[in-house]
Amino acid sequence: MIRRDARIGILFALPWILGFLIFMTYPLIASLISSFTNFSILRPPKGIGVQNYVELFHDEVFYKSLSNTLLYVVGAVPLTTVCAILLALLLNTKVKGMSIYRTLFFLPTLVPMVALGTLFLWVFNGDYGLFKQAFLKVGVTPPGWLTDPTWSKWTLILISMWGCGQAMVIYLAGLQDVPVSLYEAAELDGAKSFAKTIHVTLPMISPVILFNVVMSIIGSLQVFAVPYVMFPGGAPARSAYFYTSYLYDNAFQYQRMGYASAMGWVLFLITLSLTLIALKLSEKHVHYESN
Repeated sequence: MIRRDARIGILFALPWILGFLIFMTYPLIASLISSFTNFSILRPPKGIGVQNYVELFHDEVFYKSLSNTLLYVVGAVPLTTVCAILLALLLNTKVKGMSIYRTLFFLPTLVPMVALGTLFLWVFNGDYGLFKQAFLKVGVTPPGWLTDPTWSKWTLILISMWGCGQAMVIYLAGLQDVPVSLYEAAELDGAKSFAKTIHVTLPMISPVILFNVVMSIIGSLQVFAVPYVMFPGGAPARSAYFYTSYLYDNAFQYQRMGYASAMGWVLFLITLSLTLIALKLSEKHVHYESN
């Protein structure tokens, strides 16, 4: 009976297992093997050892794209985290029609990335953009959002807040689980709203914050569609040329699939390292109910 139940369980799980092996495991192993080859898709791969990795660390464009991506992560992750938490706190209040407000703030996350990039090309346009008109009405000359290398990454960082609705929903779910008794105890001690938020709310949702921060780091390192649409070729002066854009160009424009595979594995190691650092730094700051 145990063996029969096991066979039935494996049978039901088989579609997922096959999908994981075919669409996840095989590409992962194939990309690792390709990273040690000269592979252009049009010709059979030729083994070249670690030459791709050696060339990678002597590639100026690699360092430029990596520095752009890391600066984006440093700017976008804190900004989107704070924005999502503030929105969740506001939408956790008891106000009439709150479900409508929650839906409205979540809807922007459903916009496809390509459409989003096209939309913000109009918003930040230097001639007739929405932001330019708003700045001129208050007598301020707007910066060159799309043409100034200093502002290009900040433009993308500001756009990153558009998609914080997904994290907001997760924070909102975490806020629902904070025991009311803790707020009542804080009120008896004379704590005001701000003190309750700092000393009760944030510690209690710290596991949720950690989860969203880690996911935000991973997502920011892989940002691709919006900068690729808004800043073709990373212009101006490659200030918006991100790691994934350079990886894509190597794979599908320069036909250097082996080199792109090596870039993919370097990105994986960077992502893993930053995730482990975030988990390590959070050990003394994340509160779990079982602690």
